[in-house]
Amino acid sequence: MSNEPTPEIKRIKLPPGSAPPKQFTGEGPRMLPGMAMIAIFMLFIALANSINVIVHRAVTRTSAMYAILIVSSFIVIGVFGFLRLRRWGWALLMGGCFFYSLGNVTLFIQTHATGYLLPAAFAMVFFLYLVRTEIRERVS
Repeated sequence: MSNEPTPEIKRIKLPPGSAPPKQFTGEGPRMLPGMAMIAIFMLFIALANSINVIVHRAVTRTSAMYAILIVSSFIVIGVFGFLRLRRWGWALLMGGCFFYSLGNVTLFIQTHATGYLLPAAFAMVFFLYLVRTEIRERVS
């Protein structure tokens, strides 16, 4: 150990109301396991819906095909933004969860096939998880 004096840190005077400069400490908002799981699930759903529309394009209405592909694209963009903890990604993913649930409920109402209710329930639970304040505080 040396007896050298430690150099003094220069303090910068900032005008009132300005924010002090942020120093990177390596700590910040962390992603919860549920957030990552929802992102992976929605990525899988968007991929599956896109492939399904492309494979069955002969029997799918053109307007429905384009609508599903556009919504799936927004979900994929939202997933990648959400994985980087961006607020716009969180918002797109929430919208994707809600509209996926709404679409499955609509299909159940039209066809009375109960198989549409389980994915609708999962997507609604994921939407309600993403709405929580704890999740909203983790995205910037």
